[in-house]
Amino acid sequence: MFGEIVIQQIPTPALVVDLDLFETNLARMAERVKAAGKSLRPHFKAHKCPDISKRQIALEAIGVCCATVPEAELVASSGIEGILLTSPLADTLKMTRVIATGAMVVVDNAQQAQWYNEAARAAGRKLDVLVDLDVGDHRTGARSKDQALVIAEQVDLADHLELRGIQAYSVVGSHAGGLEERQRVSKEVFAQVYQLLGTMLRRGLCCDIVSGGSTGTWEIDTQVTDLTELQAGSYALMDMAYRKEGLDFANAMNVLGTVVSANHEGFVTTDAGFKAFSTDRGYGPEVLGHPGATYRWGGDEFGYVDGAKLALGDRVRFIPPHCDPTVNLYDRIYACRGEQVEAVWPVKRLAL
Repeated sequence: MFGEIVIQQIPTPALVVDLDLFETNLARMAERVKAAGKSLRPHFKAHKCPDISKRQIALEAIGVCCATVPEAELVASSGIEGILLTSPLADTLKMTRVIATGAMVVVDNAQQAQWYNEAARAAGRKLDVLVDLDVGDHRTGARSKDQALVIAEQVDLADHLELRGIQAYSVVGSHAGGLEERQRVSKEVFAQVYQLLGTMLRRGLCCDIVSGGSTGTWEIDTQVTDLTELQAGSYALMDMAYRKEGLDFANAMNVLGTVVSANHEGFVTTDAGFKAFSTDRGYGPEVLGHPGATYRWGGDEFGYVDGAKLALGDRVRFIPPHCDPTVNLYDRIYACRGEQVEAVWPVKRLAL
């Protein structure tokens, strides 16, 4: 069915994935991670699309990372196992929900461990747990090695919790500003992990899993001895932000727009505006296929393209500034090979 649809027939604005580039990205990451003796548990939040997760798992990813409970519920209902909820919770109702998915969870406070233990006992389940370590972002995570050890010991003693190791994810490291800065941040991150890991092992605490790493540090972290699994996710689709960091995965995902007005010299108006792209990066999208052309915001539903020879009704592709929140604006992805649409993948945006 979809093979009869061509890109020109897709209603815009729309998310379009170039399958050739996408498959190359997936294979490259899978092969490199396997060669390094690591595991890959890619982040679902980068695409929120079960079809993509299943393709990653077909290339030996061990599961998926989820940022929210609804994501974990969606993944579980899609028949995907090996879920890790990477965000600490402080809501016992959400804890009960995530336990039902079979996911592994993280905690950064002893109280969370107690709540999870009570919820797991009520559900009659044993829950795998990682201790979340703050490695410099100050977003989540135990603030020190000593606090992390207290939490780890409480998890270890809990009758319905199973301590599995550490989560050490660096937001700063992902976009530190060039390779040298990313290397510096990664070195600092794993110096902290090394200290905690050593103490946990000396105390007989399980640390089979050290989960972290991202698309931004993938080539660095695959060489880190202590890291057992990478949480990279954006590599599959990519965006301008990671390209500005020098990452060379292909920009497989674009936003497709249409020229809806062409009455002025030097610029045209497209139907891809604020509502078509993430706006959190402080810059707009990049225009593809028109060297020297630039994009300007034109409102909720409109964007201007300067310096391109485009006519009314022409299609134009854009690289989004940030893939995760851009995907979150859509309900489907058009998976294309050349000009043909091979599949339409649902994107799920669920309530909390």
